[in-house]
Amino acid sequence: MVLDDKNFTKYLNRHEIDAAVQNIANRLNADYEGKEVVLVGVLKGAIVFMADLVRHLKVDCEVDFVRLSSYGKARTSSGTVSMLKDIQADIRGKHVLIIEEIIDSGRTLKFLYDRLRASGPASVEIVTLLDKAAKRVVDVPVKYIGRTIEDQFLIGYGLDLEEYCRNLPDIYYLKYPN
Repeated sequence: MVLDDKNFTKYLNRHEIDAAVQNIANRLNADYEGKEVVLVGVLKGAIVFMADLVRHLKVDCEVDFVRLSSYGKARTSSGTVSMLKDIQADIRGKHVLIIEEIIDSGRTLKFLYDRLRASGPASVEIVTLLDKAAKRVVDVPVKYIGRTIEDQFLIGYGLDLEEYCRNLPDIYYLKYPN
């Protein structure tokens, strides 16, 4: 897929993204010093954000991933969440940080949050780079937010358009959504 200026405009550049990631990492380093932490990344989108975040963390942490689906290849959520891959880590008594690149409706995160809470962790918190709070239809307690954003379709830095564009170092918004 070719990115063209007719359809996409840069929303956040790499330096703005780096600053947001560093800010979140600083808060996590302060809040979780000396604690057992498990990062649970939501595949596939969170992988780029999570990789950058982990490099800034000074706290010891275990890393695991889940893969959930509510979008398929559509640009809007179907409203039904299905788990394609569960975590393997034992989170009992540990502090769990769910790592997500963007939150829209909150349905997927609510599903995962409730599922992880039922496994007996010391705590579960949500970390996101981007929060579309105006799109929220389900209440989820998001503690760590890089940026609150408008309701726009975004690509790059892990965010995709039909599985493409995740590798872009900047974040772009689609000018003319279909």
